[in-house]
Amino acid sequence: MSIVYLGLGSNMGDRVGYIQQALHLLTDSPEITMVQTSSFYETEPVGFKEQEWFVNAAVEVQTTFTPEELLTHCQAIESRLGRVRDPDNQDGPRTIDLDILFYDAQVISAKHLMIPHPRFHERAYALVPMLELNDSLEHPIIHQSVTQLHQNLKSPEEVFLYGTRGIH
Repeated sequence: MSIVYLGLGSNMGDRVGYIQQALHLLTDSPEITMVQTSSFYETEPVGFKEQEWFVNAAVEVQTTFTPEELLTHCQAIESRLGRVRDPDNQDGPRTIDLDILFYDAQVISAKHLMIPHPRFHERAYALVPMLELNDSLEHPIIHQSVTQLHQNLKSPEEVFLYGTRGIH
């Protein structure tokens, strides 16, 4: 079993509902076991600012999926929950976004899959929920802990506690 951290976000419709549905769909798979879920956070959009704020969370799971299989599974959940990808506006609104933040200590750099997530260390909306799950986790490329990465943010977007933990 591999230890994986996923980031979840939504800024359309029932934002919390979409994240909760995604969490349930993730754990419906026998290849995935939920370890822990962060609290939910309301977060300022990055890039394209003229949109609703997001609700974000992070989860730790154990999985027998390979990274590629997990990506396919996450994208299938996004599609099932109405995610429409806009190649011209990757920072635009979405019903749900599932990102593989870390997969064990692996480093993968492929056209369709980058692990760790390439902008994780720049995003307060990803770092803050991860502080709850594993603040000492070391980024395998930058070689700093989640706590250090958070402390080193230059101009973090706003992140507010939205609600307590999702499913456990």
